Amino acid sequence: MMMGRRTNAIAILLMPLALAACGGGSEAGNVDALDDEIGGNSADPALMGALQDQIMVDPQLAQQSNKDAIRPPSQPYSAPIPSDTVAAAKAAMPADGELLKAPDPVEGKCDACDAQDKSVTLAGLAGGQKDRRTSECASKLNYSAGWAARLPADMPLHPQARVIEAAGAEGGQCGLRVVTFSTPQPLQTMIDWYYTRAVRGGYSAEHQLKDGQHVLGGTRAKDDSAYVVFLSARGDGGTDIDLIANRGG
Repeated sequence: MMMGRRTNAIAILLMPLALAACGGGSEAGNVDALDDEIGGNSADPALMGALQDQIMVDPQLAQQSNKDAIRPPSQPYSAPIPSDTVAAAKAAMPADGELLKAPDPVEGKCDACDAQDKSVTLAGLAGGQKDRRTSECASKLNYSAGWAARLPADMPLHPQARVIEAAGAEGGQCGLRVVTFSTPQPLQTMIDWYYTRAVRGGYSAEHQLKDGQHVLGGTRAKDDSAYVVFLSARGDGGTDIDLIANRGG
């Protein structure tokens, strides 16, 4: 009887040890599983491959980044928009040697200059011109930047023009275009450029000057076309221009 009690006591003492051993095995298994997960043994092979690949770096872009870096980039940032001083569409411009020299202006009386001083709209500017068809068509003008692209081929928009406003009228005896724009080219270059266009297009060409405002104007007898170009120097060395062209019938 005594022997049975001793055996039971030993069994009771050994049970916590057995339970501890079981718990330790389970904990060790969990640690092993965690190690496998961290080590990538149970991870998606494609994902781990992508994470372990080398990072691709564009050296040119890396040199341009970062604007807050202590050391500046080794080359200037690229500019998506060219400066006004860049000769855009240079191939479409006559070379300097091909430009005709405009005659010296006649100073003093200038009816076209007076009309420009009085006008506040393109319609008012066109309506004040001495060419009858131009003044009559002025009341039919519609305003849209698209009219700048519809100037006559022999009296076009300058290749470097920056259009400010444009209007036009089409139909009947009207083929009127009125455009306000600026260019980075100097005043004398633009006077010669439009004088060359006028002469080569078969127009007459009169050059007038009043209070710093230059005006080229003329007509073409064969189709009754007419044009007027107002040119004035800008403070930045460029030229402000108002161009009126009425295509003949």
